[in-house]
Amino acid sequence: MSGSPHSIHNKAMAKDFDLMEDSNRSTNPSFHEVSDPARRVLVRGGLAAAVAGLFGPLGAGALAGCAATGASGVASLGRGIGFKGVPMAPGDRVVVPEGYAAQVLYRWGDPVGVAGRMPAFRGDGGNSAEDQALQAGMHHDGMAFFPIDGSSQRGLLVMNHEYVDDGLLHPDGMKTWTADKVRKSMQAHGVSVIEIERGGGWKQVLPSTFARRITALTPMAISGPAAGHPMLRTGGDPGGTRILGTFSNCASGPTPWGTYLTCEENFADYFEGTDNPDAHQRRWGVRKGNGAKYRWHEHEERFDVAKHPNESNRYGWVVEIDPQDPQSMPIKRSALGRAAHEGAATALTADGRAVVYMGEDARFEYIYKFVSRDRMKPGGFAANRELLDHGTLFVARFDVDGTGEWLPLQQGQGPLTADKGFANQGDVLIKSRQASDALGATKMDRPEWTTVDPISKWVYCTLTNNSNRGQPGQPFMDAANPRGNNTMGQIIRWKENGDLDGTRFDWNHLVLASDPKQSRSEAQGNIRGDTFGSPDGLMVDARGVLWIQTDVSTSTLGKGEYTNLPNNQMLACDPTKGEIRRFMVGPAGCEVTGIATTPDLRTLFINIQHPGEPANERSDPDRPLAVSTWPDGAGRPRSATVVITRNDGGVVGT
Repeated sequence: MSGSPHSIHNKAMAKDFDLMEDSNRSTNPSFHEVSDPARRVLVRGGLAAAVAGLFGPLGAGALAGCAATGASGVASLGRGIGFKGVPMAPGDRVVVPEGYAAQVLYRWGDPVGVAGRMPAFRGDGGNSAEDQALQAGMHHDGMAFFPIDGSSQRGLLVMNHEYVDDGLLHPDGMKTWTADKVRKSMQAHGVSVIEIERGGGWKQVLPSTFARRITALTPMAISGPAAGHPMLRTGGDPGGTRILGTFSNCASGPTPWGTYLTCEENFADYFEGTDNPDAHQRRWGVRKGNGAKYRWHEHEERFDVAKHPNESNRYGWVVEIDPQDPQSMPIKRSALGRAAHEGAATALTADGRAVVYMGEDARFEYIYKFVSRDRMKPGGFAANRELLDHGTLFVARFDVDGTGEWLPLQQGQGPLTADKGFANQGDVLIKSRQASDALGATKMDRPEWTTVDPISKWVYCTLTNNSNRGQPGQPFMDAANPRGNNTMGQIIRWKENGDLDGTRFDWNHLVLASDPKQSRSEAQGNIRGDTFGSPDGLMVDARGVLWIQTDVSTSTLGKGEYTNLPNNQMLACDPTKGEIRRFMVGPAGCEVTGIATTPDLRTLFINIQHPGEPANERSDPDRPLAVSTWPDGAGRPRSATVVITRNDGGVVGT
């Protein structure tokens, strides 16, 4: 790949950027809450001079005078962090601060709660595919809480199940391989909708009329400009409008009208490519040998690209789900573009139009923004069924002077013309990577989660790492991605010029992650507080605290720059001061991910993904317990949702 046209061609200059402080200030309070009475669900939504101010956190007075806004008035509590930080240490447990409790709520294999159909988990991996379709999937990820009747005591918890570990899913792993195992694997992907309530501790409501599993075998629609496009048509779906399933669901986001957006990320890993892939397949990583990871193509022919060349184009979308209607069909929203989508953070402009910020978690890929044409209407999903089908998709360019521009991915504009391979808007959206390449957008260090500060309107994105940055034949460092061999990652943020639909913005780095005990110059950062690396999950809560979750590779934890970081963790940040404090540490070999809160902020939900994952390999069924037995203390490790509360019932983090 070629580098960004805005690259910095000098490592010394990139190093100088680390020393610069941000002098930007922002006071623009805004927060949107929408009630759907019909469903009774409330949702809450020199060069050195040129780049001075790009990296440091906001000054302490940045939000002085801001109005107290936010769900249940909790923003009036302010952004202060009041807990005692926990130390970093190895172990196979969840560690939270003094005065807090952590409770396991929903584990892989627990019944989702469909009446009369609640199979128990079998610890030997012996549940059938039919059982798995009614149980929690594997590897919990992005998550959202939807209050019922506006309550912080009862609601719907919706979460992704990103992928599977076949060494744990089946009694003998992949030693034998059958159509039933493929079907079980497909049923362990997707999304869970569960009902929960608080009475003493939190518990799952069993059974529940809302309970639902959405899997890689669930029928769903595709809407928007790419619906029916020739590149989406297959023998099983000649119209190109009905797709079977969703998988590789990573991060997610709730919408202000009460729906859940789940994002399809590493879909290319599931398709067995050909010996001679075309340019489009190469650009999307659909290669020979991919199918060996999951082996679906051996019993599900549509995952064999040689036989079904268009099938992979039907994945990589943002999928909208109505959690309050278990009979509703999920919809893939093509207007938001195709990508290895990590997340989708939705906010509203002052006049009520939807804005969705999205990162694409792959090396040298892009950050996107969608702005709807129409305003959100009262009445929940029923009134906003087509809101995400009409609008403009943009891709970000970060300039060296600390400003940036949103470039429209619009057919017929600039290089996005028929003679360049973009004959219609469907072409642009299906080939969003190629379109972003043509526009000269900034190639980023693996953009992960996005989140919008409801008070200041700063938008944050985690850039988790990119060890290929600056390597031979790879894009060089630039202002937004200033470190070569970037193993630690950073958090970038921007403020739109005007409302959220603006096409220009100012940007800087909140933090360059690092371990300050390391001496290698590329690893140096500017953390003010506790050490972390590879930031991933991200959320600004209603009082303005930024929660940061990490996903350091299990092959890296405790080694190299990560010698002092034996486990993944979650931290809290007051972005007005730049203070970062460690809030929890996860079990051995896990990723800490999926974050949601109740409206009163007295309950925090997180997900623990792949506890005990061995380094550099899928779990071996002969030794699945070598690293972790969390959360049960015996048997196979299980991804699970964890509830964190204060013992005195107070607001979490204060």
